[in-house]
Amino acid sequence: MARSNSAAAALGGEGFDLGTFLPFRISALANRLARRLARISGARFQLTAPEWRIIAVLGQFGAMQNHLVIEITCLDPVRMSRAVSGLLHKGYITRGETPEDRRCAMIELTEAGRGVFDAIIPLAIEAEESALAAASAADREALERILTKLEQATQEPEDEAG
Repeated sequence: MARSNSAAAALGGEGFDLGTFLPFRISALANRLARRLARISGARFQLTAPEWRIIAVLGQFGAMQNHLVIEITCLDPVRMSRAVSGLLHKGYITRGETPEDRRCAMIELTEAGRGVFDAIIPLAIEAEESALAAASAADREALERILTKLEQATQEPEDEAG
């Protein structure tokens, strides 16, 4: 891919092109895909993007503590808190204490939340397939391998002190 540095040069960023900077491109793509899913989930189920992500995690993995949902979704705690409040208000999740540590909140899908998960997953898969339709099967396989390698390379080290 040709790198165009004319805009960067005009702004004093000689040698740097935000349009080819991997973290920026991945973030922008992820945001566009998330907005596409949010339009689907928002229009039909009145869900925000963070609410959809929480429902997806709880639907796949079952009840879990808030901090684990934050870790899986990469939501910041404030967005997580707002999304949990919204889902509680809509009746899609319940929140309770964990038996081991009453300070930790355990969240779980309600029957209505499970119904939303079951209804939205086929729509999410369809949106993913639509986005991936631009790539050949070989490109998709290569993308999967590259994403796995990037995920492994950027994995946060375990906290060995704890």
